[in-house]
Amino acid sequence: MTNTLITGANKGLGFETARRLIELGHTVYVTARDPERGRAAAQRLGAHFVQLDVTDDASVATAAAFLAKQPGGLDVLINNAGIAGAMGDPQAVTAADVGAVYETNVFGIVRVTHALLPLLHRSQNPVIVNVASGLGSFGVVHDESRLESRVAALAYCSSKAAVTMLTVQYAKGLPTMRVNVVDPGYTATDLNHHSGPQTVEQGTDAIVRLATIGKDGPTGTFQDAAGTVPW
Repeated sequence: MTNTLITGANKGLGFETARRLIELGHTVYVTARDPERGRAAAQRLGAHFVQLDVTDDASVATAAAFLAKQPGGLDVLINNAGIAGAMGDPQAVTAADVGAVYETNVFGIVRVTHALLPLLHRSQNPVIVNVASGLGSFGVVHDESRLESRVAALAYCSSKAAVTMLTVQYAKGLPTMRVNVVDPGYTATDLNHHSGPQTVEQGTDAIVRLATIGKDGPTGTFQDAAGTVPW
């Protein structure tokens, strides 16, 4: 039995990832800041709910303590929770704007990962998947043929670039684990007001693939549904 925790899983990519992994036999813990929405999502999925706010140390510590008491521990951590923040002219973006996005998208990953590493170390096949974006790829945003090259989102893009480097550093520092980062692609979710052309199923292809790798699977990579994403 594989035990998996997904942050920000009451809707969108997190919810669909949970649905697909449950179909594959995982025991899934879905997290959300809002207990009512989180419990409703867990009930629809047949998952377990854990209240967790990735921006709050006490919330994360409580969730980690709860998981430590569950049978089977934790095998897979999917850091999916994220916010978009202010879009548009970078001249209008303040340090506070950037800080708010980083608190969830970057510091949230560190906070949750740090708290759950003791559990992951006990697993026979520990896996971490960080959800980033093509907007965090220097190669993608410099490619004028890509939509991402025309998006102005100083806080969001830089936060997702930070997630890719976090992944590389975790992969190097945790050689017994498989740690990878994913670009789901432009998927219709609340984050973009459902403007993306992909379905959530398409957007979770790479997440599910990397959440189900074995001990001989890749680590320290940046992937999307088609394969390798340039850094």
